[in-house]
Amino acid sequence: MTAVVTGAGRGIGLALAAAFAARGMAAVGTVRGEPPAVAGVEWARLDVAQPASIAAFAAGLGGRPVEILVCNAGIYPDRREWVERGYPAAMWAETFAVNVTGVFLTVQALLANLDAANRPRVGIIASQLGSSTRAAGGSYIYRASKAAVVNLGRNLAADLGPRGIAVGIYHPGWVRTGMGGPAADLDADVAAAGLLARLEALSPATAGRFETWDGETMPF
Repeated sequence: MTAVVTGAGRGIGLALAAAFAARGMAAVGTVRGEPPAVAGVEWARLDVAQPASIAAFAAGLGGRPVEILVCNAGIYPDRREWVERGYPAAMWAETFAVNVTGVFLTVQALLANLDAANRPRVGIIASQLGSSTRAAGGSYIYRASKAAVVNLGRNLAADLGPRGIAVGIYHPGWVRTGMGGPAADLDADVAAAGLLARLEALSPATAGRFETWDGETMPF
């Protein structure tokens, strides 16, 4: 079985790739720069903001079946912006290119690989900040991108379900990573274990749900 994790160079993505490898799966982790030294993980270059990079990555996989695709690559550049100033247009474009368009294009490029698998699943790493119900202000670009990717995931679940590809959407928790910071609640390995449990339980019958790493339902 092959599992692909985008944005696997650090944080949750790295913990997920290592966890898949520890379970004996063929784990493919993607990075933009130099990969970390992790036993059992096969590394590949991928910049999800660049369509040509996505196409090259898919071509490198050839016809290899992919049982699990985790779309984890993401950026959060606007945590220190203010509504009175900041939030430049270029920041909006870059964030959506990575957090939304990059997810769609990666899934699209790997459809043949997913179709070739016995039990194909796609996990989209979103965030509770993408919940419109829980809108609390600030981080407008990141929140909007994660709200968009939640919507994207639900629509992909509707369209891909009939062909046997299950799509789930997940809030990974507040994790101690470069993005989450040192004061966060969870260790990356704990979050990864919970996300693996969600992916194991994922099926076409449960697709389209927005859940936390530990199985709670997230409001849309």
